[in-house]
Amino acid sequence: MYIHPSEKNWRGRIDSVADPLSFRYHQNVRLAELTNLAIDKSATQSFGILGFRCDEGVKRNNGRSGAEDAPDKIKMALAKLPWHLSAEANLYDVGNIKCEEGRMEEAQQELGKAVAKLFEKKVIPIILGGGHETAYGHYLGVRESIGPEAKLGIINIDAHFDMRPYDEQSSSGTMFKQILDSDPNTNYFVAGIQPAGNTLSLFDTAKKHRVPYLLEEELTLGDMELIQGQICAFAARQDYIMLTLCTDSISSAYAPGVSAPSPFGLEPKTVRSLIRYIVSSKKLLSFDLSEVNPLCDENNKTVTLAAHLIHDAMMNFHSK
Repeated sequence: MYIHPSEKNWRGRIDSVADPLSFRYHQNVRLAELTNLAIDKSATQSFGILGFRCDEGVKRNNGRSGAEDAPDKIKMALAKLPWHLSAEANLYDVGNIKCEEGRMEEAQQELGKAVAKLFEKKVIPIILGGGHETAYGHYLGVRESIGPEAKLGIINIDAHFDMRPYDEQSSSGTMFKQILDSDPNTNYFVAGIQPAGNTLSLFDTAKKHRVPYLLEEELTLGDMELIQGQICAFAARQDYIMLTLCTDSISSAYAPGVSAPSPFGLEPKTVRSLIRYIVSSKKLLSFDLSEVNPLCDENNKTVTLAAHLIHDAMMNFHSK
């Protein structure tokens, strides 16, 4: 179900009503109906924030539910941040897609159509989950937009492979196996894998699908220049890239409000560095951030962190 964008999500402090250098996000965002999207074509860059109010996949995966409340909470946190995007850039809130009565697969298809609509209008999709099943709907929209033959690289910052079997049903832990099993022109790279969060069987599945990955320890203790080189080598083999971030990859000290908290997760600055590097690529099409769970959060720590990461991603999009 489509939910129209709401002004209630875009409120905050006003330092000036006349000086654009004093504006915050809530003073620059434009509310736009997805079904009747009129875009300012004079903008040098346009972003469309699209929420996916769904955590049915998390429930099926026996995680902590509550991520369906994240899109609006993240918008509220983003609204208060100072505007640092170009004066020629536009930001649209195009509303939310909501999963109803557990019909996750239908909601993912609807999300895919919405993402494709944004691409059609030359708007960069910034998708706010929801459970990490958000990534499957995101993928559907990207694939519809670029066609079946283009080589697509999915880069996932995550503690988990999310490549579980889906014989009985799909969930927030199956989508990348679903994609790789059905799409020979898509490749997958994961950064942040934690052995304690994945069975040996999942490592074996990743090996069979030739999935390159970086462990959390490699990112924490490794040479960032070398790490960027591995990401660059993966991206060089693709025509296009999409980026997805599961916030459970981040240490629970900074991100307690997630489905599966990670005591040995990544530090936010490491994740920020990864995002900055990946979004600077001209091949990158879109970005989703998933599995923020406001019901399990502490003093809005995770929601606030998510808003800052979204802000940073837009700031550095195609900055090379």
